[in-house]
Amino acid sequence: MANYQTYKELSIEQLNECLEVMECQPILFIGSGLSKRYFNAPNWPELLHELSAYNPIAKEFAYYKQIYKDNIKIGTKLAECYSEWAWSSGREEFDPLLFTGEHNADVFFKYKVSEFLSKITPKDIGELSPELQSEISLLKEIRPHAIITTNYDRFVEMVFSEYVPVIGQQILKTQYTSIGEIFKIHGCVSQPSSIVIHEEDYCDFNEKKKYLSAKLLTYFLEHPIIILGYGVGDPNIQALLSDIDEILASNNELVPNIFMVNWKEEVNQNEFYPVETLIRLENEKSLRIHNITASDFSWVYESLINENAIENVNPKLLRALLSRTYKLVRTDIPKKTIEIDYDTLERALGEEADINKIYGITTLSNPSAFNISYPYTLTDVANKLGFSYWSHANDLIKAIETEKSINIKKSDNRYHICVMTGKTSKTHKYSQDCIDLLEKIKLNQPYELSI
Repeated sequence: MANYQTYKELSIEQLNECLEVMECQPILFIGSGLSKRYFNAPNWPELLHELSAYNPIAKEFAYYKQIYKDNIKIGTKLAECYSEWAWSSGREEFDPLLFTGEHNADVFFKYKVSEFLSKITPKDIGELSPELQSEISLLKEIRPHAIITTNYDRFVEMVFSEYVPVIGQQILKTQYTSIGEIFKIHGCVSQPSSIVIHEEDYCDFNEKKKYLSAKLLTYFLEHPIIILGYGVGDPNIQALLSDIDEILASNNELVPNIFMVNWKEEVNQNEFYPVETLIRLENEKSLRIHNITASDFSWVYESLINENAIENVNPKLLRALLSRTYKLVRTDIPKKTIEIDYDTLERALGEEADINKIYGITTLSNPSAFNISYPYTLTDVANKLGFSYWSHANDLIKAIETEKSINIKKSDNRYHICVMTGKTSKTHKYSQDCIDLLEKIKLNQPYELSI
């Protein structure tokens, strides 16, 4: 009988398979639920409740909830209350620099939001319980490619101290997709004016959301996406995925690289929880993604750790390298502000080993032969077969195993090769023979294996 242990093993297998096939670090999409788990931070309604109670001229939160229903409208009303309070009896509660014509009237509300969250956010992991410290240590070891969050607090920056925060509309101005960044799409307490919390903020945000989605689309297509601290019905998730759902999947297919991790205070060890979940989108459509239910995130984090992903390399250094390369190609070379030996550069670009030397990266012993014989990733194989996702090609490989009891990915053969790129990390590549074989299976034609 299937139980929670079986469920965990299947979830781990799905995570490992996704990481293995996509061959890149995951993107973490972090919501307020993670801050609540680690330091009991408030969710959005709870934050509004706190700020309503703090302002002596504001009414009780229940009143606003009864009248306005919507959190955005409540935030709008509280912003007005805080402005009124600041310019009357509450002046001493605020920084004198806020009382100038340079600031919008909502600055007082956002100032108090920032002050409150900054006060309750841990300054160091050591402030957490030993159990949570252990979990956070594993979270850090994931070394994600990047992090996307709608949280205002700086907890994520504390955990991933080597990563660079990109706040609010700054995201739209970045010119390249870089490693080691924290995209704070709803602003940050470090810049109170950037916080998105009331109607005007959301109107402005929604006008630019399409551009933001376009910026993040590459992430959603090319990386495993791990959603932490959001619920299935969270409007932030619905809004972002609604802009790109047609590219992510069609015909209600499972999106194979998106996993939603749901926290449950106590899991039933005899229960097999859902492995998929449906996210309702703004356009009356829905998106099927993986679902992981857990009371302890340690095993989830461990499944995402690639020990040699960027071992001994500071993400800031990698980010600087990519930034400099981008500037070199986009600006310096076209403007001839630096001298380039084009003959040497052309020769280097023609040889995998030489281009790696330019970047100071070690190479495989015989990369040329490796790349010629096995040039394709599983995503490439899927595309060659006319599929939109690698999972369809993987299904054909599984069909071979079901019929012939042979898994071509378990050994090096004419169809597939696995190369260790570190102590535990590995790369899977595929040949043209593999594509020809899977094409026959796709068309239900007879085939023979020659391992």
